Amino acid sequence: MNIKVTARHFKAHESLIEYATNAVEELERFYDGIVKAEVILFYEKPKDSVKIAEVTISVYGTVLSSEGRADEFPKAVDSAVEKILVQLKKYKERLHEKDKKEVLKVRSKS
Repeated sequence: MNIKVTARHFKAHESLIEYATNAVEELERFYDGIVKAEVILFYEKPKDSVKIAEVTISVYGTVLSSEGRADEFPKAVDSAVEKILVQLKKYKERLHEKDKKEVLKVRSKS
């Protein structure tokens, strides 16, 4: 999986980039069909503002995205990853349902 971390309007510290990368890599434990992931870090106002982390992942034929807001970037990244995880589980469940329907069609024809 290719992971790209982008910081808008500021230079992200190496530890923050590593944290975001590790958080997104954890998603592969739940679904290994993730092709690429992108994390965008930005804030609303320069001082005392809400930090925002936007996570977008591409799986075969579908793009899942989420946004996390918090007072600190690591919390925002965690929030966005949790939301993506819920979407990923729904996506995986839909794939399994679709496969089950295909198997039932084949069995009924036999």
